[in-house]
Amino acid sequence: MYEVLVFVYEHYWGGGSGPDRERLGRRLHSAGFERGEIQQALSWLAGLDSAAQGIHVAPPAGQAPAEPAAGIPAWPARPGSQRIYTPEEQEQLGAEGIACLLFLENAGALSAELREVVIDRALAAPESPLSLDDLKIIIMMVYWRFDADPDVLVLDELCDDVERRVAH
Repeated sequence: MYEVLVFVYEHYWGGGSGPDRERLGRRLHSAGFERGEIQQALSWLAGLDSAAQGIHVAPPAGQAPAEPAAGIPAWPARPGSQRIYTPEEQEQLGAEGIACLLFLENAGALSAELREVVIDRALAAPESPLSLDDLKIIIMMVYWRFDADPDVLVLDELCDDVERRVAH
């Protein structure tokens, strides 16, 4: 499934800029992906769309915030608050995954709202526990869905293979 998600990320920037799901499925099949992988990825993407309903990403500095969707309360995280992970989330994300999310939050690269979408989609992933690389793909897909452009250094961290790093 993750190879399909990476293909979608690389070929269609922005969650709303790609073709409809049926056409996307045909395009993925013609690109050589298996039907099972395609269905799993399309189902996961539909879940991403559902999880994103009512979520508003904070605007860049200097812009007025958007009004929340009707009927959806906006409860922004307070500065200094800390997310407590459930046992299920801890098992699925692992210590490395939780540390990655905490790093991104502390760096200002992942809002509390986007973190919750990442956690939702991580829990919907087919395997347990998630590898750090798979979690990074999920994070990239959440950025993709919200048309968020992560900082270059954050993008490098998400795309970098930690195992291949060489200390100088």
